[in-house]
Amino acid sequence: MLQLSSDRWMGAPDSVDSRRKSLSRGGNIYVMLDKPFKGNPRFSAAFGLGVGTSSIYFDKMQAEITGNTNTLNFQALDTLTRFKKYKVTTAYLELPVELRFTSNPDKPNKTFKAAIGLKAGTLLKAYSKGKTQQDGAGNEINEFTQKLSSKRYFNTTRLVATARIGYGYLSLFGAYNITSVFKDGVASNMRLLQVGLTISGL
Repeated sequence: MLQLSSDRWMGAPDSVDSRRKSLSRGGNIYVMLDKPFKGNPRFSAAFGLGVGTSSIYFDKMQAEITGNTNTLNFQALDTLTRFKKYKVTTAYLELPVELRFTSNPDKPNKTFKAAIGLKAGTLLKAYSKGKTQQDGAGNEINEFTQKLSSKRYFNTTRLVATARIGYGYLSLFGAYNITSVFKDGVASNMRLLQVGLTISGL
């Protein structure tokens, strides 16, 4: 199961400026085992293993994820040297579980499908990446790229509610973090929302 999504941190305060919301995106890939119910094969339970990723982009701002303070600092850089492109990315190892409905299980590529489920995950990596430095006026300084990794402020486990609806191999999906992106007390209670497209044979 392959998923491509548009991502957003719900509950982010105005001070956390991610104006390039349209660029924030994610990619998930899972290997799933589908077990139809013997009494009614239109319904099935599925479980699997995979990786879920999300990249949130910021404009004229950076997140100091390698800081040594008790709270995560999001620094506005409107008039200071900054990166033209800047993102915060997380990657989780996940165990997805779904309850599925298929209107015609004998023709999986030509039938209506729907599913609801949960994903439990553990954080593999969290990092920020900035590319191409600019001065305060927006003029390019150099092609410098900076990548910093740290799990310090992030929740290392997460629980996600999921839903899908579609036809054949394609479906629309939504995924909402039940747990916060960040640990308690280090940042606002922000929760990841992913909405996008799923490609799956089941």
